[in-house]
This record gives sequence, C-alpha cells and structure tokens, in this order.
Amino acid sequence: MNVKVIDHPLIQHKLSIMRNVNTGTKDFRELLEEISMLMAFEITRDLPLQEVEIKTPVTKCTCKMLAGKKLGIIPVLRAGLGMTNGFLKLIPNAKVGHIGLYRDPETLMPVEYYSKLPSDIAERDFIIIDPMLATGNSLIASIDILKNNGAQSIKLLCLVAAPEGIKLINEAHPDVDIYVASVDEKLNDHGYIVPGLGDAGDRLFGTK
Repeated sequence: MNVKVIDHPLIQHKLSIMRNVNTGTKDFRELLEEISMLMAFEITRDLPLQEVEIKTPVTKCTCKMLAGKKLGIIPVLRAGLGMTNGFLKLIPNAKVGHIGLYRDPETLMPVEYYSKLPSDIAERDFIIIDPMLATGNSLIASIDILKNNGAQSIKLLCLVAAPEGIKLINEAHPDVDIYVASVDEKLNDHGYIVPGLGDAGDRLFGTK
C-alpha cells in the first residue's frame, strides 16, 4: 500500500493537541497550519534539484536549487483550506486549485459542486490536501477530477486516515501515494474516524 506515515515528534505532539476535545477553534486552526507546513517538508523531499553557480560575499560557488518543477496544491473544500497557508509558506510559487464536494443524502456518494483548477494542469505535480481520509469516497472523486482534466502526477496528504479509506484509494488509484500523520483505528457507524479529530471543518471554522 502506498502509504507513508510522517512520524516527526513535532507533528505527533501537535496532532495530539488537535485531537483534544477541549482545543478551541483558534488553536485548532493554528495547529493545522503548523502541521501542514511540517508535513510539506516530507512530501516535497523528492523534488528535483539543479546545480547553479552563485557569488557569495566571499567567492563563487556551485549550489543546489529547485529545478523549476511546477507544483499545484488542491485543498478539498472546506477543511482543506486550513492547510493551504502552511504549504504556501514553503512553496509560495505553487498554484492553488479548489475542489468542492457534498454528500448526496440518498446515495451517500460525493457530488461535485465546484472545481477551479490551474490552466496548465498537465505540466504540474499536484498535492491534494484534506485533514481527514475517512471513507475515501470524496478523495477518490477529487483524484478522478484531476485525472479527468489531465493531471499526470498526484499525491495525497492528510493528517489522519482510516484503514478503510486507505484501502479504497489504493484500489481505485494505486499510483497515488498517500502521506499521513496517523493511521487511526477504524471508522465508526457514522463514518467518523476513531479516535480521529471529530469534524475537522466544524472545528476549524467554529461551526456545527
């Protein structure tokens, strides 16, 4: 299974605070941005480098810089918005698209209501960001939307994931690597991750 657990101590510490039911909206929002920035280090580990010659105050030298790889960040509305700034602090030149989905009350399957993607989609490596990977249905739909519009390279980054959702995404899109801070125990009867974070969107924006 294409899953990488990012177990850096700072990420695990901050995630534990986020899980706490007593953590308020302000702290939850700040922690989500901080963890997203820390996880961005790991998911960009394989970006290509090129050698360039620069002049320091002392002498000329050959150094390494990013080789101009084009990146795209795709937050899944609405909770994914809370992760966007953490990524952009490290990758300010990345283009940001948005995908909005809602769950059909009868079929319980995701329905697209909004999609705005970069125009040069085939030239970019994309990272889909969403705090939660629960059933996997919404994120599979998000991957489908990107691929149907020409995306060739996609990674998925979530804070917490249920084994059921991971399995579903691996079956539907085995070429998509999944990065998480934690693989949790299971989904409950209501489709919530256990122990999870609760409803990440509500906790992020202070809604119920």
